[in-house]
Amino acid sequence: MGIIIALIYQENMTVRFIYLLISALLMTSVSLAQHPDLTSKILLKDNWFVQESAIINKSGHELSTDELNTANWYKAIVPSTIMGVLTRNGEYKDLFVGENYKKIDKAKFDGSWWYVREINTPGLVKSGNVILHFEGLNYYANIWLNGKLIASRDSIYGPYRRYAFDITRLISKKRNVLAVEVFRAQPGDFNLGFVDWNIKPADENMGIWREVYLGISGDVGINNTYVQTKVNNKTLNEATLTIKTDLKNYSSKTADGILKGKIGTIEFSYPVIIKPGEIINLSITSKQIPALNIKNPRLWWCNNLGSPELYQLNLSYELRKQITGSEKITFGIRDIESYTNEAGHTGYKLNGKEVLIKGAGWTDDIFLRDSLQNLEIQVQYVKHMNLNTLRFESIWGTNHDIYDLCDKYGILTMVGWSCQWEWEEYLGKSCDDFGGIQTEKEMALATNSLHDQILWLRNHPGLFVWMVGSDKLPKPELELKYQELIKKLDNRSYLAAASMRISEVSGSTGVKMNGPYEYVTPNYWYIDSIHGGAFGFNTETGPGPQVPVLESLKKMIPSDKLWPLNDTWNYHCTKSKEEFNTMDVFNNVLDNRYGKPTNLDEYLIKSNAQSYESLKAMFEAFRVNIPNTTGIIQWMLNSAWPSLYWQLFDYYLKPTAAYYAARKANQPIQLIYNYGNNAIYAVNETQDEGQNLKASLKILNINSKELVNNELNFNIAPNTSKKIIQLDSINESVFLDLKLSNIKGDPIADNFYWLSDDKDEFAWDKTYWAYTPLKAYTDFSGLNSMHPAEVLFSYDLKDIGDDLIVKAHLKNPAQKIAFFLTLKITDKQGNLIYPLFWEDNYFSLLPEEKRDVTCSIPKRALNGNKIEITLSGWNINQQKLLIE
Repeated sequence: MGIIIALIYQENMTVRFIYLLISALLMTSVSLAQHPDLTSKILLKDNWFVQESAIINKSGHELSTDELNTANWYKAIVPSTIMGVLTRNGEYKDLFVGENYKKIDKAKFDGSWWYVREINTPGLVKSGNVILHFEGLNYYANIWLNGKLIASRDSIYGPYRRYAFDITRLISKKRNVLAVEVFRAQPGDFNLGFVDWNIKPADENMGIWREVYLGISGDVGINNTYVQTKVNNKTLNEATLTIKTDLKNYSSKTADGILKGKIGTIEFSYPVIIKPGEIINLSITSKQIPALNIKNPRLWWCNNLGSPELYQLNLSYELRKQITGSEKITFGIRDIESYTNEAGHTGYKLNGKEVLIKGAGWTDDIFLRDSLQNLEIQVQYVKHMNLNTLRFESIWGTNHDIYDLCDKYGILTMVGWSCQWEWEEYLGKSCDDFGGIQTEKEMALATNSLHDQILWLRNHPGLFVWMVGSDKLPKPELELKYQELIKKLDNRSYLAAASMRISEVSGSTGVKMNGPYEYVTPNYWYIDSIHGGAFGFNTETGPGPQVPVLESLKKMIPSDKLWPLNDTWNYHCTKSKEEFNTMDVFNNVLDNRYGKPTNLDEYLIKSNAQSYESLKAMFEAFRVNIPNTTGIIQWMLNSAWPSLYWQLFDYYLKPTAAYYAARKANQPIQLIYNYGNNAIYAVNETQDEGQNLKASLKILNINSKELVNNELNFNIAPNTSKKIIQLDSINESVFLDLKLSNIKGDPIADNFYWLSDDKDEFAWDKTYWAYTPLKAYTDFSGLNSMHPAEVLFSYDLKDIGDDLIVKAHLKNPAQKIAFFLTLKITDKQGNLIYPLFWEDNYFSLLPEEKRDVTCSIPKRALNGNKIEITLSGWNINQQKLLIE
């Protein structure tokens, strides 16, 4: 019976049967008769059952034919890994508290596990074709339907492969049972991986980790529709579209039909004749259909450059006046290209405009359990921080949600393979200078996997580069295959590695990955010209730990382990065998610069200050040094489990101090202090001229005595950084306050620094891949004896649509600086409300300064709770107000 269709890549033909069609039924009983147009996508999400094979002791034939007795099975949704299923079913309590994670019995994942689901299909139209799709299985799988093994683990392996099986002749009109047996990855397998970012998932992320669905079509089906766009970058007032799609004739007769498309008000038709059983890889250009020449297009722009406009294409094949197949595709009209600057650094242009890439590395939840709501909060945070990019090391996401959200909010995406496959420690087999992908079979797996991921992701306008290597280059013969594949399927920008490498195939990567990954002081980013400092494109770097807020720490560390710092804290650092297993580097710098804390509250405010100043300086330095800088990716954005390292917001989605440092540093037009040459720079990353601007500068000493008060009027061109003020030498500990306004005096941006005449000095001769240690330290101990300040505190509340807007009114009536103030909103039980979008936080008030700080709160975050607003700071008493 000729029913099995495996996904394969051939040199001169793409064979894929993937139907991204228009509706989903999330019921145990799915009736195909409800879809007479035969152009449906039926998502098989709910009503799965999962159990360990050793417990049920049945064959795939039995499970897919017998009546299901699921009394001792776990209820499941798909996508979901085995640990995802177990945790959702309450199998583990307080798993992330303290060191409880160590107690998981990993032996239970050595054997296989089963996913089982009924699919009932009464009334199936006889002429319909039914294709069963798997978007991602990890790592090996046997797939059974109605007693038949339709694919086995010798051909179903690798997390990034996508599979489609023609089950038209297997499907029963009464009762169908799908049973999928999964096996975890073994050492040497090219698995998903968190490398040294987080602890390893106990189950190695085994399971059905991406969507499963049925695609239904008539005689002719449509697959892999793609809209490729080209913008006139000189005028931006026209664009051309090319529509690519695969058509298959399932019937025994020649199909003489019409391909119809609609994009907004644009409609077109194109006759297509398809022989019996034929697959046509169709490409329609604007020369063939003039309507695909778009005048005055709504362009897709990244955050802070414009609106991320999106379009929708509805494409269908009509045969004998009936639609037999269709797809609905969301896309954006934009042009993305790479360039090389005079120093040999790789950069990127969006719609002809150079863009400083400013982003962070994103990771899935450790058990791949992110919800749409959770993901939307994360991408909203990225936008709120004034970032424009996410890097995906590993092609993460259990579905398209994270990529759709990036498109919606104007966030560029860098996508590619993980260094998990390049080092023996993580891959579990020997690696050479090109990593672990060495044999022809391994190269075929990697190439086929990239092929599948390109087809899966290529309609997302935010995706601007495919990264086929991370720390290392691919083998030359593999890189040639990658290049040919990308050129054929997508022709998007290509990067051979995330590190500075010279490829014999593609030349210099033009990017670097030289650290640091541990804490360095703010001046590092300005004075280093060899390693990770502000030059070129640093694809991953950052100043080490970002300690979560107290409310999050209490969720991950038992109360008796909160202070003093101890091995339980260290357990929640990252899990490299060699580095990043303690907070020692960060804490040593803290003790030397700010003074050794004596309690947890003191530790938290000092660690917040230390994280804030270096993270802010990192982004600022890359902005000050444009155009010599082309990109900076903070390592990382988030954490897969409750962690102390590499996060701008924590596992519980609570922003760290570094979050607001990133937001402050990346205001589109900003005044910035250069730690390297003691000067003030104006930076304009918008597309508009900055005309008739005014810079106001004040310097005060540690006792709040004003030493300098200057103003300067200036203009600044788009995408420009320029020095506007050279400061005199700093001879004592001081505060530097910068404010930017327009000619009317309306505020545009502000910035604030604490500086010292004692400089942080690096032991450059001891630099290694993780960081450069210090040999001398700035002395901020004077901050510990600052005079107390008092801040008058009130609020206004407005109800606007789906949000509550809280405006905090702050006034410092005294002659003393109120330093490093923090606002937070909690319910009456002390739980932090999230998401919150403060326009500023971790800020300071000068003597007699007044300031209003606004916070937007989505009403859904409140759940009807009464809330309190709290103000605290370095040298003020905490105040709390009930919000009525």
